[in-house]
Amino acid sequence: MHRQFSFFMLTLQINGELKQFPPDLNVAGLIASMALAGKRFAIELNGEIVPKSSHANTRLHDGDKLEVVVAVGGG
Repeated sequence: MHRQFSFFMLTLQINGELKQFPPDLNVAGLIASMALAGKRFAIELNGEIVPKSSHANTRLHDGDKLEVVVAVGGG
């Protein structure tokens, strides 16, 4: 018996750019994949700010629109 597997990718719009990610991704996983850990940033998902306390519990869905803003220090 021959099995066929289909691999579904999430398409997310991040800061206006379409990007693909593996399924079952949450905001915490997105942060890790973008190497944002340890940085100061804010994430908006479909027009709503996602609090840091909700990153691990906020699942992403195909077609979601995110804005990621990273704070830059300097003087």
